[in-house]
Amino acid sequence: MLYAFELSGEHEELPSAEVFACLKIEGLDFHPHTRIDQCLVVDIAGKEEGVERILRGPITERLSMTHHILKVVGISENTPDMILKLAEAFDPSSYIREGQSFVVRAKRIKHNVDFPGELLEQKIGGCIYRKGFRANLKNPDVEFRVILSEKAVLGTILSSIDRNAYESRTPQNKPFFHPGVLMPRVARVLANLSGIKPGELILDPFCGTAGILVEAGLVGARVIGVDAQEKLVVGARMNLEAFKLDYALMEGDACRIPFKEATINAVVTDPPYGRSAAVIAGSLEELYSCALEEIHRVLKPGGIAIVVSDKAALEYGEKAGLKVLDIYVQRVHRSLTRTITIFQKEVEMKMEIKN
Repeated sequence: MLYAFELSGEHEELPSAEVFACLKIEGLDFHPHTRIDQCLVVDIAGKEEGVERILRGPITERLSMTHHILKVVGISENTPDMILKLAEAFDPSSYIREGQSFVVRAKRIKHNVDFPGELLEQKIGGCIYRKGFRANLKNPDVEFRVILSEKAVLGTILSSIDRNAYESRTPQNKPFFHPGVLMPRVARVLANLSGIKPGELILDPFCGTAGILVEAGLVGARVIGVDAQEKLVVGARMNLEAFKLDYALMEGDACRIPFKEATINAVVTDPPYGRSAAVIAGSLEELYSCALEEIHRVLKPGGIAIVVSDKAALEYGEKAGLKVLDIYVQRVHRSLTRTITIFQKEVEMKMEIKN
């Protein structure tokens, strides 16, 4: 079955990557079907009822750079004639039950179409009305949505992501604030890209005010934070307590992480860069080098480490023995561009020696 994710568009690659990561975390059998501007269509195998329960539940709760999840009716060229042909042809019984009311909404993505969405809404609504269903513009049971991008995607909304919840957790709204931290939606994306699952351990060795740890904790992870500055550890504790999360915090050195080898499921961190910060190491280069060696040591084989920096952390991670999976670049403002590097600790292959 095809499902569409209407993406936020705040980054070219991260929203899609987040969707794939969340589907993988939940163990769904899927493969990409169609990628267009601000919309990703995925083919998900399995029993429809079970798949949609997961999409409405844990997937919706985890995603941060998606607006809506749709059950796809069909995909067509983005012309009114082709969209209306699709609307005339589909069988509504899989998307709306007898007696339910509906509304049709059209979303134009950038300048991919030059015709008004309102007229299209009316005409698609007429198609569905003629098939025996009642329109209700104010309180419908089912919302049909057409995404007008390089192609047109018609579907019904399964769920919507509460992006206002992320706004309520902006750094200024937390008990302890310190400038220069990641915004909650970005922190949540990083937690999702790490593949962390409920009950697993995630470490931030430069935890600051715990922005990353809060987002990881809210998806059920057990979070551990280390920071060199006592005042930030105190502030991180205030922020984690505010959300009643399962956490451990300590003042310490990211170059000497006090954990045994191969004990952490994932590491996500935003080390100091391009800003005033207490650096125990002699230089930022030395800090990155030794911290990534420690990250490699404490990660379990197969575990993911994500490092945010103003320059590629690739060379330091590779020297530490980590494999680079992906690199994303995010322009924050004119004087700051973040590089998000995703590493993996490779699984050691054991060879059997036969006598």
